[in-house]
Amino acid sequence: MRTLTVDTRARSYPIYVGAGLFKRLPDLLEEAGWDSGRPLMLVTDDRVGPLYADQVQRVLTDHGYRVGSVSVPATEQSKTLSQLEELTTACIQAGMDRSGGILALGGGVVGDLAGFLAASYMRGISFIQLPTTLLAHDSSVGGKVGVNHPLGKNMIGAFHQPSMVVFDVETLNTLPARQVSSGYAEVVKHAWIGDADFVSWLEENRDGLTNLDPDLTTEAILRGCAVKAKVVSQDEEEAGLRAILNYGHTIGHALEAAAGYGTYTHGEAVAVGMVGETMLGEELGLCAPLADRMEALLQAFGLPTRLRADVRDAELLELMRRDKKAQQGAFTFALPREVGRVERVTGVPEGPLQRTLDRLRGDSG
Repeated sequence: MRTLTVDTRARSYPIYVGAGLFKRLPDLLEEAGWDSGRPLMLVTDDRVGPLYADQVQRVLTDHGYRVGSVSVPATEQSKTLSQLEELTTACIQAGMDRSGGILALGGGVVGDLAGFLAASYMRGISFIQLPTTLLAHDSSVGGKVGVNHPLGKNMIGAFHQPSMVVFDVETLNTLPARQVSSGYAEVVKHAWIGDADFVSWLEENRDGLTNLDPDLTTEAILRGCAVKAKVVSQDEEEAGLRAILNYGHTIGHALEAAAGYGTYTHGEAVAVGMVGETMLGEELGLCAPLADRMEALLQAFGLPTRLRADVRDAELLELMRRDKKAQQGAFTFALPREVGRVERVTGVPEGPLQRTLDRLRGDSG
């Protein structure tokens, strides 16, 4: 087991990464002061639940914990206020009080939804992230939780830091290949925004990483989490610096919505977004030509790098205007200056952005 600490104004909390960590949950909870009298609610989905929910519940109940369980559909469409209401009802019926804790077992959807449940239930209770996807190494760290609105992704939410993140890398072995590829998009993002040496390391080790070599995968998760932890520690609520974590996400979130949630995985949309936003940095003269290197790395992990023909520019532009980072209708992006460094840029003109979308419609990668 390897450990990394996230320090924020709200709290400091550990990230544990390693194999077989679900078996060690009772010890980790005890170290964090979560005694067995504390009621727990396990939130999972109908894909992860059959694989790991019984294991997690059993190891905790064997140590005296009272653990309820609720499952949601394994789809982005689960991130809704109506689903949040159903989870709240389950907590009330289970007798969860303010001493209770939420266990988020799953990928980014479950983490966002269960985290928002914890942030809003009785005005806020504790929760623990138990990510089971590579992609969730990003979403499980930093305290951003929430649900979607029909007009935009993650428009309703809060900042609510977990008490800990427990990443059992053995869960990655049951991921479909597409989900493994999707997860590496956020790993690449973290390298590209904060660690040029990490980018080179990913290029050198891409075959072992794609095959989920446990040592390489643990290293990649830790290095990715370290970049995010450093940023979150300096800017917990996205007042400035944390906006760089949105690299690839302005185009990516618009693409997810325009294509229809579920058409692209989140990581696939972010991959296309990172290529596009690197192209935009080139268009604006902010960086040397970098898009080809970015595209080659993403393609090595099996990710798409171009827009689908059926996604309309007008819809993408409108969605980007409504993005949470936009200010007074002006386009706002996190754009690269060089490998390992990006910065927030506001007031991007529509002309360079339109040229970028045209370029991003080249032969699909």
